[in-house]
Amino acid sequence: MATSTVSPIIMRIMAASIKTSVKAASIIRDVLKTGDLGIVDKSNKNDTQIDPQTLADRSAQRCIIASLTKKFPSVKIIGEEGDSDLNVPADWLVEDLDEAFLQQSCPTEWKDAKPEDFVIWVDPLDGTAEYTQGFVEHVTVLIGIAVKNAAVGGVIHQPFYKHPSGELGRTIWGLKGLGTGGFTQILPPTGQFIITTTRSHSNALHQQALNSFNATQTIKVGGAGFKVLQLLEGKAHAYVFATPGCKKWDTCAPEAVLEAQGGTLTDIDGHHYAYNASVEHINRKGVLATVCQDHAELVAKIPFEVRQAVGNK
Repeated sequence: MATSTVSPIIMRIMAASIKTSVKAASIIRDVLKTGDLGIVDKSNKNDTQIDPQTLADRSAQRCIIASLTKKFPSVKIIGEEGDSDLNVPADWLVEDLDEAFLQQSCPTEWKDAKPEDFVIWVDPLDGTAEYTQGFVEHVTVLIGIAVKNAAVGGVIHQPFYKHPSGELGRTIWGLKGLGTGGFTQILPPTGQFIITTTRSHSNALHQQALNSFNATQTIKVGGAGFKVLQLLEGKAHAYVFATPGCKKWDTCAPEAVLEAQGGTLTDIDGHHYAYNASVEHINRKGVLATVCQDHAELVAKIPFEVRQAVGNK
């Protein structure tokens, strides 16, 4: 009997997500090669900035949701780009599972999880603005796996990560209780405090929060997935985003991967977001993520008036 037929469903969802993220990444690269990104603006009349969506966003989401829906028809899947046409080209439909992942033991706490306990949060192309502007190294494919309220598993794929061999693409995964794979953790430098934060969504409250940390350096990059990778690979100590803006599909996978490695991702009050199917999609209280830090101590550094104001306007 194949490993995949006897593995608990969370292991099969993770193994399918790993394989599916690789195909979605190839679609993202293929769209970029054509030079026609098919950009549309998703923003509404209340938004102050353009919210671009490209053919790559739409196509990668169709690939991911069609593939996962075929394998797990009773699992709820929520994608950034809304409802997707699941009638996809045959070569977009990923049938394989990552057998190497399935060789590992399922953490006891997830063995009995049922399909109805899961929500899969999909950001098919995190960092769309950067993708359209040529900062492709910021782009990630995010597939987050929630069990009931909690983000417990995640896949972060970098379509444009370049290996020494010249091969493109890197898949990073994390499952709470099991650990992480696809990268080697590097600890951030001692004697410094480096923050990673948004390139494009700052405001006065956010800047006030940043100022409260007296950081030795601030790195501005795109995408929640790429920011969390800054923490995991020792380039920053904390990810600070003291404003509403990102959504559950932005943070579910990064939270799971970071916390599987021993870090923490919460809102700026230090509370974890809920990821069940009925939650509001927007993360109204911003994001604070840390590695090798006292998370509660950093929460306390954010001025009370900032924490009170963010998400309440």
